[in-house]
Amino acid sequence: MTNKAIGKYGENLAKDFLIKQGFEIVETNYRYSKMAEIDIIASKKNILHFIEVKTRTQNLFGKPLEAITQKKLSSIYNCAKFYLSKCNKKYRSIQIDAIGIILDKNKSPQFDFIENISLF
Repeated sequence: MTNKAIGKYGENLAKDFLIKQGFEIVETNYRYSKMAEIDIIASKKNILHFIEVKTRTQNLFGKPLEAITQKKLSSIYNCAKFYLSKCNKKYRSIQIDAIGIILDKNKSPQFDFIENISLF
């Protein structure tokens, strides 16, 4: 399985995970430019969540969430600002979240969900 296929598979697992947690999926793979994309935009209790998903098949090179850099968070933030400028619905608040997924040999996922991560 290619890295791109693993990433897509992880995003689908993350959507299912979020739905089970009571989230409503609003958008997936929302692009602001070639360099800025948000994997999942979801809402829950009138809060809009911009969610980055990282999927790995092993921990040899670090945990999936360790791959989210300050540059990536800044890109998500800028993409979120653009999305909000085009969005007609008003939300009580917004936040950036991250889901790390590790797949075992049978492709069974282990989730690490961190809500409201900071830019700093």
